[in-house]
Amino acid sequence: MSAKAMEVIKNEVENNPIVLYMKGTPDFPQCGFSARSAEALKACGVPFKAVNVFDDEEIYRQGVKVYSNWPTIPQLYVNGELLGGSDIVIDMFQSGELKSLLENAANNG
Repeated sequence: MSAKAMEVIKNEVENNPIVLYMKGTPDFPQCGFSARSAEALKACGVPFKAVNVFDDEEIYRQGVKVYSNWPTIPQLYVNGELLGGSDIVIDMFQSGELKSLLENAANNG
């Protein structure tokens, strides 16, 4: 992966309190896992940056996996740290943890 790809991803996760790397967009997701993750974030009512990994194959589709050392997409970053993929996002949403975590990130970001 190029240094440019690493820099782009690093800048996004450090300069946005909540970033979801997903397949498609929140309004037009292109996989079920991305759809469920985006819906959970939308249900929390907190603004977030969504990045469609199909927009740039090198930077996002492959680069974000290398950057995070996490093999799957979607990936949710909160305050610069990888929170996890779809299963983690959904589990945290169902327990109520996700909403408070995202609210804190949005208010302090």
